[in-house]
Amino acid sequence: MIQRGFKSNKLDAADINELKDLCRRARGDILAMTTLAGSGHPGGSMSSIEMYITLLSCANIFPANPRNPVRDRIIVSHGHTSPGVYAALARTGFFPVEDVLRGFRKTGSIFEGHVEREVPGVEWGTGNLGQGLSAGCGFALSSIIKDTRHHTFVLMGDGEQQKGQISEARRFAAKYNLNMTVLIDNNHLQISGNIHDIMPQDIKESFKADGWDVIEIDGHDIGQIYEALFTAVHTACTPVAILAKTIMGKGVSFMENLAKYHGVALTEQQYDDAMHELSLTSELDVYKAKRNEPSVKETFALDLSYTDTTGSVREGERIVYGNDDKLDNRSAFGSALKNLGEVNKDRMPVAVFDCDLAGSVKVNGFQTIMPENFFEVGIQEHNAASIAGALSAEGVVAFFADFGVFGVCETYNQHRLNDINNSNVKIVCTHVGLDVGEDGKTHQCIDYIGLFQNLFGFKILTPADPNQTDCLTRYMAATPGNFLMGMGRSKIPVILDETGKPFFDADYRFVYGSIDTIRDGDDAAIISYGGMLHRAVQAYDILKQSGISARVLNVSCPKDLDDDTIRSAAQTGCIITYEDHNSTTGIGSIVANKLFDVNCTAVLRKLGVTSYGMSGPPAELFKAAGLDVNTLVSTVRDSVRNK
Repeated sequence: MIQRGFKSNKLDAADINELKDLCRRARGDILAMTTLAGSGHPGGSMSSIEMYITLLSCANIFPANPRNPVRDRIIVSHGHTSPGVYAALARTGFFPVEDVLRGFRKTGSIFEGHVEREVPGVEWGTGNLGQGLSAGCGFALSSIIKDTRHHTFVLMGDGEQQKGQISEARRFAAKYNLNMTVLIDNNHLQISGNIHDIMPQDIKESFKADGWDVIEIDGHDIGQIYEALFTAVHTACTPVAILAKTIMGKGVSFMENLAKYHGVALTEQQYDDAMHELSLTSELDVYKAKRNEPSVKETFALDLSYTDTTGSVREGERIVYGNDDKLDNRSAFGSALKNLGEVNKDRMPVAVFDCDLAGSVKVNGFQTIMPENFFEVGIQEHNAASIAGALSAEGVVAFFADFGVFGVCETYNQHRLNDINNSNVKIVCTHVGLDVGEDGKTHQCIDYIGLFQNLFGFKILTPADPNQTDCLTRYMAATPGNFLMGMGRSKIPVILDETGKPFFDADYRFVYGSIDTIRDGDDAAIISYGGMLHRAVQAYDILKQSGISARVLNVSCPKDLDDDTIRSAAQTGCIITYEDHNSTTGIGSIVANKLFDVNCTAVLRKLGVTSYGMSGPPAELFKAAGLDVNTLVSTVRDSVRNK
């Protein structure tokens, strides 16, 4: 029996022959599942299969207990080679081969066209090419932070090396001396042909230039694969890349070295010919019948709920800012985060990722408290987002702080993939909206709510002042799940109640989805949030002097509105939404949808950003956009008059 953990420096002949036979059978599985499904990616699966089988047979993993915490982590970046991954996992004991053949690419099955995390043995659903190495960095970091000292392996294709995010991840892994090994299927072919014709690259020199050791091997020689893995695992302080020369479609003569088989399944006749060549028996008819059964139930699908440690964060004591304090929300976030580091230093793993903006996004305070858990990623936002997501899935509370245009707009795809993988990441984006001011339209993130409305698992938080920022920072740190918290750049006043005391004081208790009534009124309802709320309160005071009673509501959870509060607002007959956000995708549209959902009618006026902004002081930009206090007052008056 093959010993796991790469304790011997080479495999004996009997072990190699055993793995060769598994590869032969796995090739038959690859062709069977893709032919049955009529789609899939057989070519790259067959060129990678020796690496998959060798690694899954020899790494320190546990087929009977796939989530054993001391296991090595194996990430497959070129996730379209799922037929090879599933075949190798089945042949090494993770689940029955039959279940893959009858379930591959079938609606309701966990065996999707690209690898997904519900499948035992699959650590991360890597999605589109180029993100797997970043995810691997996250898994490797968890071994340091949680002191499990597992090894992380990332399997990749050669075509995806063209992606810029991979270079970001290479540099990060080398900087932090991550305990990881990469295996690259270098078959020289991608969808459109030879990789050197499509986009020339020197994979070996790129890894070496970024500080990696590189080993070159024959990717179909199991002995060489094992020995390279042994060397890599026992190389201290330097990540290792194994560049494996392979053949697309290896094992079936008429498929070899043809780019068309990157993503084309065989016909049934071709399948029969291939089975003959592999000395295997065709069972296509048997599995055709099984695929036509009503459902595929994989009782072995993994539960992706959060680890036991998630949710055990100590929130610490709230910081309450007084009446005369005028502070930006980002500074309040930074102070809360620093305090979270202090109270959780010996209790719960927390990590913070920065992209060369520590002083601006205010995470430098945490850095002074827990420098070993602060990771400076540099100007590599895509990489940072993916690392944070993968790390958070390991039971580490991961904060990714950035400016809105970088942390939302630029990295949306990375957050989408994190969400699909059921991560537990806390994104904090400062500098959102026109409030960014002089940096101009390229840096004014006016679509963060609209974008994250599309991510099913993310919650959105929009604190109204420093006190609520402190409260919500602690809340999302202690609450399982993905969060985006957005805030502006400028200093803003503390929101006060009608007695002149801080509204969000130490007694304030946040309930997700609730809407705060800051001021009551019957003639109209102003619904606002974030840095615009204090302006809505100013409008309330002006309107009150002219005899108009306007309710002011604070929405700090724009994605999930409280039905009863919206019904009550509609009873005023007039709702004005007021926001520093694209008016077609922000709270105005969300309120409109909610009114329809709860079967209520009211006059609805949406005040928001209707075009890209300019460069100038925020107050001037708000006035130019029709978002100053006087315009809000006029809009409320007109709406009340005409309702």
